[in-house]
Amino acid sequence: MLEYKAVIYQEGMLGSLVLGQSKINPLRFSEFLNANAQDGWEVVTMEKDIRRMLLFFKREGYVVILKKDKK
Repeated sequence: MLEYKAVIYQEGMLGSLVLGQSKINPLRFSEFLNANAQDGWEVVTMEKDIRRMLLFFKREGYVVILKKDKK
């Protein structure tokens, strides 16, 4: 039997407020994925998501679907 979880990964709001937009840091995103992989999670799919924040600022994120064998 499989277990699934959906995670929204996004950077903090500070980059959006200071720079006008916040993009994903590839090193932090890799650390996030590797930390989940160590717990047995495998990425099934992911979708890029750009959200508006406080009307004027953009914030980049990813919706990540993960799966693992249920124990």
